[in-house]
Amino acid sequence: MTIDDWLASACADADRRGLADLKPLLASLADATRALRGIDRDDAAGRPADPAPSGSPEPPPDGAPR
Repeated sequence: MTIDDWLASACADADRRGLADLKPLLASLADATRALRGIDRDDAAGRPADPAPSGSPEPPPDGAPR
């Protein structure tokens, strides 16, 4: 389901429930979701993914106290 499909469905549901005042909030949520998904794509395209954490911290550099 796309964001536009979700928004249309959510707005129709708000109308059915008599909650037309909710539609601007739904549109704002859709806009924010589009923006966040755009950041995810931009971030993924710009640099390699971080490796998964191993569960143990990396050892300190040589000469550093442990």
